[in-house]
Amino acid sequence: MDRVSHGPLRRTPVQQRSAERLARILDACAELLDETGYEELSTRAVAARAGVPIGSVYRFFGNKRALADALAHRNLDGYAQRVGGRLAAMAAGDWRGMLDAVLEEYLEMKRTVPGFALIDFGSQIPVGAPATAGNHQVADRLAELLAAHLGREADAELRRAVLVSVEAADALLQLAFREAPSGDAEIVAETRVLLRAYLARVLD
Repeated sequence: MDRVSHGPLRRTPVQQRSAERLARILDACAELLDETGYEELSTRAVAARAGVPIGSVYRFFGNKRALADALAHRNLDGYAQRVGGRLAAMAAGDWRGMLDAVLEEYLEMKRTVPGFALIDFGSQIPVGAPATAGNHQVADRLAELLAAHLGREADAELRRAVLVSVEAADALLQLAFREAPSGDAEIVAETRVLLRAYLARVLD
């Protein structure tokens, strides 16, 4: 899956040079989120870190919340591409293998992708906001991938099961990362067991 979106940009880049500048701006935003947090983030600091004029930031984004939203969209696109790449190497219909890929790719991004620990798919900005819109978007993308992998329709039952799974995993993995900086391995293992048992009711 190579769909790429950055949310509601003021202007969509057309030329390669403009797309590269947008990527630098988002990279700078991610780095600064890790260093200073969302409250201290500013468009001026992002511009300075990216090495672009402040006007280049405002060409794409009206404020820092729009920057964070675009970064969340990019994270979700990257996550879907990583999971999709894993699925391409799997036997069709192997939903347990897909579940492993979904968990493992999320954990890898949580540990290594700049800004992801705070932003992930947008559920934590502003800080303390309920994880609603981000989880629905993740569930929609995963339901589409799972349906294609299983050769079935992404119907209401499948979408509901995936949404419940995403919400449960979100809560448990947040706990895992509160318990240990890299994610408590035992809580991650329990999360996998819980999701397999729940999804077996729908997918077996």
